[in-house]
Amino acid sequence: MTLQQMEYIVAVDKYRHFAKAAESCNVSQSTLSSLVQKLEFELDVTIFDRGSHPVKPTAVGEEIISRAQRVLFNAAQVRELVATRKGESVGKVSLGITSTVAPYLLPQMFKYLSAHHPDIQLHVEEARLSAILSQLERGELDVALLATPLHNNELLEIPVYRERLMAYVSPDAPIYHEAALTADRLPVESVWVLREGYCPNHDVFPFCNRVAGRRAIYEAGSVETLIKIVDENGGYAIIPELHVPLLQECQQANVRTFTPPEPTREIAFVVHRNFVRERLLNILADAIKSIIPETMLNQRIKKFPIVL
Repeated sequence: MTLQQMEYIVAVDKYRHFAKAAESCNVSQSTLSSLVQKLEFELDVTIFDRGSHPVKPTAVGEEIISRAQRVLFNAAQVRELVATRKGESVGKVSLGITSTVAPYLLPQMFKYLSAHHPDIQLHVEEARLSAILSQLERGELDVALLATPLHNNELLEIPVYRERLMAYVSPDAPIYHEAALTADRLPVESVWVLREGYCPNHDVFPFCNRVAGRRAIYEAGSVETLIKIVDENGGYAIIPELHVPLLQECQQANVRTFTPPEPTREIAFVVHRNFVRERLLNILADAIKSIIPETMLNQRIKKFPIVL
């Protein structure tokens, strides 16, 4: 039994298709199939039920694949440890991020990495949450920066910082004259909502549990455009704390905080559970620590390196 054979059976289990698994491993389908069959012959078991469509592992195959995943994870950790000790380049990095997080991190993150880690080749994919999650599960992205929790057992969340949520209120709205708002008493009929906004806080904001009576949902997900909608149409919207410094001075007068307990959102690194590139995560964490106010940083990431 070799690591290569383990990689092949894990790939077949992931894609449930021999041709797609072979493509992901950069080998021919005949090569992959031959080595999988040799492994089955060596162990004297059938790992995959080839009669099913799509292909699926047998009961014993599932157990073998589960253990193979652990072995591959440990092997990858050894390679990562050696690369760290030798000071080797991190190389290419694919980062996923949503538009409700990107404006507050990316500009300065590019600057930090260029100055401190010019060897890193950073490719950023700004996309909708569903697309980013699919890419993480397929291994097409190394890491993502997302609002959590996501409740996805395939992914690991590493909290980085927490920021307050605030209201951007039109001067024409009745709640404009309140110095501080109460989150669970916000009017549903005058809110403008991002498609991928802040409704993980469903216990806090009443409009998350009610569709009827709510204003239009903005599908694209840009906070900047949402603010312009409020400016032109009235009502209010929920915005992250880090967006406030980006507002014009006259717009900042329209921002309202909430009475305690203030609603917040957590931003975390999200990686596949088989991810092993600790060094990369710590470099990205250092970049974020140079950007985000210390008071907002997760206490653990502030004091300790990330260990997978």
